[in-house]
Order: sequence, then structure tokens, then C-alpha cells
Amino acid sequence: MTSATGPDDLTGVTPDTGLKIAQSDKPGPMLAADGTPLKTSLHRALRRQKRRALMLIAPLLIFIIVTFIYPIGEMLFRSVENQIVGDTLPRTVRVLADWNPDETELPGPPVYTALAKDMMVAAEEKNHTRLGSRLNYEVSGISSLFRKSGRDVEDIGEGYAEQFVTLDPAWEDPQTFIDMFAGPRWLDANADYDGEGARPTFRLAGGADDVLPQTAGIYRDFARVVQVEDDDNPAEEQPWNAVYLALYDDLSTGAAIPDDFPHAALLSAAQAAVPGFATEDVQATFAEMDKSWNDPEVWRTIQTYSAPYTAGYFLNAADLQLTPDGIAQRPENERIYATLFVRTLIMSTAITLSCILLGYPIGWLLANLPSRQANLLMILVLLPFWTSLLVRTSAWKVLLQDQGVINDLLVWIGVVSDGGRLALINNATGTIIAMTHILLPFMILPLYSVMKTIPPSYLRAAKSLGATNWTAFWRVYFPQSVPGIGAGSILVFIIAIGYYITPEIVGGTKGVFISNRIAYHISTSLNWGLAAALGAILLVIVLAFYWAYDRIVGIDNVKLGG
Repeated sequence: MTSATGPDDLTGVTPDTGLKIAQSDKPGPMLAADGTPLKTSLHRALRRQKRRALMLIAPLLIFIIVTFIYPIGEMLFRSVENQIVGDTLPRTVRVLADWNPDETELPGPPVYTALAKDMMVAAEEKNHTRLGSRLNYEVSGISSLFRKSGRDVEDIGEGYAEQFVTLDPAWEDPQTFIDMFAGPRWLDANADYDGEGARPTFRLAGGADDVLPQTAGIYRDFARVVQVEDDDNPAEEQPWNAVYLALYDDLSTGAAIPDDFPHAALLSAAQAAVPGFATEDVQATFAEMDKSWNDPEVWRTIQTYSAPYTAGYFLNAADLQLTPDGIAQRPENERIYATLFVRTLIMSTAITLSCILLGYPIGWLLANLPSRQANLLMILVLLPFWTSLLVRTSAWKVLLQDQGVINDLLVWIGVVSDGGRLALINNATGTIIAMTHILLPFMILPLYSVMKTIPPSYLRAAKSLGATNWTAFWRVYFPQSVPGIGAGSILVFIIAIGYYITPEIVGGTKGVFISNRIAYHISTSLNWGLAAALGAILLVIVLAFYWAYDRIVGIDNVKLGG
């Protein structure tokens, strides 16, 4: 019996057999050679191709991420990162959070006590100067305040140390504190340490920070600093005076001493004696170091910038500042960044236009001259690339100065008088002239590559139809060269907006760009946070112009040739 859809006994398989099967009520899936459904086989093959392609580009992708994307991301993160305050003054920040500047002019004694402990650790780790430099960006003078205080902070708590030792000489023995605070794991590791490699990390004994929380915390810092910074054994070093200051605070606030706590009797005797101790005014001691510690502005600044992340750098980049009362404008004599951003955009645009005016005729000559002359002219265009950028810029400094070659030539031919020489250096004019010369090849090459593809017969055809030379150029030739102008303009503008070497040398104070300020903060003032914020804003501006260009002209219309 013959099947309605399959091959019959007489004709066998015919060209329409597959069509009949496909049109049947219940067609089966199309199978690959290995018997799997064709769709599944195709998906599997495509996945293999994608994996193979990914493996081929993986080395380059990893290289770009490690050497380009990650460093840029790390740098941009600095524009909001502000962890140095909280990391350097953790105790102070916690206590200072409860201070209301509207209620009391200065924070209470607990804040100064916490500052003494934090400053002791910071001074030993040499972090107090870094913190001072960070806060000095916001309020001038704080850097010297922290530097001066770091030298004298070790004396705070000395009176308590002497009174504890007078009460019982055991308080002078480092082993007393080891018995109370060192954990058994650290004791075993420290006993086995043979001097090779890093010392075992100090660990607190269980429950020590519950009984004497402040003392345990500062002693742990003491032990860590002694091990890491001094490479010594805490069991052989007498604790800082700040440890005795914390011990006094714990005992005077009524710490509960368990009977099984190490040296419980010694602690109980000290706790009974501390009410009779001569107290130390930590706030007055800080004021003796520097009277600025009694300045509310210092404490308001520390409180304002104690958060791990801040918008302060971006506000500074916009000539604003973050104050305890909110966002405010910076003093008028400090508002420079908005001016620099506007100047950078205006001068970059002027440089781009100058390159278009000078580069267009040269590109036309390159595209239309005979090969011999065109090759010679191309060598002259590329010649600046063979000369150091610094040499070229320095040459312009010699040419543009008041007694330079250009002014001497103008005086010689009578264009200007000897007393009326042109100011061409240390201003915007010098920057535009020098940067136009340096960036001109970046405009010429895209123009030439596009113009080379425009057939000369188009102009001849336009003229044969009655067009003048100008009409043929403007209506026929110029529209076809616009993609080259677009490509060259993007190259020149983006390079110009981030330039800093040439403006630094020939720009003076009136011709520098925002990039010069970014370079200054990175290499001189070391304010990397502000530099990152300025760089991020500049990046956003460039992307905004790129987006606008794409919307108006279309990035697909930009051609480098072909």
C-alpha cells in the first residue's frame, strides 16, 4: 500500500517527497547528520563559535581591562572616595557624630579623649600628615595642625601612667597587659616565633574587650603598631600613655571586673583608687599644642568629611564647597574652575576652526597634485611627527616672545613699531598658534583620505553644465568632503581639550586649559580626588559633545577614507 506522504513503491524518493513530509499533519523535526534536531545542532555550533571567538580576543580584552579600564576606573573612584578620615580617626568620628554644632560651640571631653587615642595610632603609622593634607583641601591650616599635634600627642595620658605605676609597679610591666589582653593562640605563636618572616598577628583574649573595651581597643592598636611598624615584640614593650588613659576611662566609668579575669585583684585595687587620681584635661592639652583645636571650624570640617564617600571634590570642581550648613559657593577669589572649563572649550573650538581653515587647502593639494609633488608635500605634513613635542613647543616659545623671530620680522618689514611689539606668548594667542601647528596633521590626514576618493570628473561635469568654479566647489565638492572635516574635527577637538604640555609652556596664566590644573593636582598638590573629579567632568563634557555630534551630523557619516 502506498503512503500518502512518503515515497511509493514505483517511483521511490522524488524531489517533492520532502515537501509532502513538511506539509503533512505531523511532520517530524529536521535532523542533523548525527541524529540531533537541526535547530539544536545549529545553536550548539553557534555557541562553539562564540566561545572560540571569545578565547581569541580574551588576551587583548584582559590586557585592556588591566592596563586601561581598571586604572581609569580606580582614578575616577577617587573623586568620591573619602575613607581616610574614618579610617584614621575611627573613635573620634563615632563620638563626634553625636555633637550638634548649634547646641555647643565645641565638642565635649569624650571627643578630645578619642582624638588622643586615634592621633597616637596615626602618628605612629605616619597617617596623621596624610589626613591633615586631605582636610587642608577644605580648610587651610589643618595640615600644620595635625603635623604639630602628631609630635606631642604621645605625652597625653602620661600623668595617668605615672599614677598607675605609683599605685603598683606591676602596671609598668608589659607582661601585666599581655596577661590581660593577649589571646592564647597568639601567645603560642609568639612563643614559637624564630625571627623569620612576619610576626604572628596579635589577637585579643576572648572577653577582654567586654570587660575593658577602651583599653582593649587601644592596646590592640599598640600591639599591631609595635609588630608592624617597629618589628618588635609587644610583650617586651611598655604600652603607650594612651593605653593608661583608656584604662583610667574604663575603670572610672565602673567597669565590672570578673573574679576570673587576669589580674582581677590588681584591677579592682586600681578601680578603687582612680577616684583619687589627679585628672588630666585632654582638651586643654590639645589647646596647648595648638589653639586651633578650640576652633569650631576644625571640628565642623572633620564632622562634615567623616563619611566614607563625599561629593566635596565634585563641588570644588564646580567652584562650590560642602559646609556643615550645606552647599555654598567658594570665595570669589577661589572660583577658577568654571572659567578654566569655559576657556578650554572656547580655545579648543578656536584651534579646531584654525585647523580646518589651514588644513582644507593642504588636503585639497595633496589629493589633486601629481604623485611626485603630493608625496613631497605629505612628507612635509608628517615631518612634525618626527620631532619631539617638547622641542616643537619650545621652538614656538622662542618664535613668539617679544624679542622673538616673528616680532623682529614684523618690526623689520614695518608692520609694527619697535615699541608696539605684539604679545604672542603667555596668553591664549600663543596657545592657539602653537597647538594649531601641532594638531594640524590630525586635520589634514582625514581630509586628504576623503578628498582622494572624490572623482575630479564631478567638478568638470558641474562646470560643463554652466557652474562657476565657486558654485562647483560649494555645491559639488565641499559636501563630499564634509565627512573628512567631521573626522578631523573630532580628532583635533578631543585631543585639544585634554592637552596640557603646550598650554603649560606657552600659555602663561591666560592660556592654560583645565587639563593643566588636573596635572597640577596629580603631580604637585597631590589632591588626586579633585583631579579625578575634574577629569570626570571633562570626560562627561567630551561624551556630551560626541553625543550631540552624533545626533546632529551622525557618527556614521564620519569617514577616514574609502
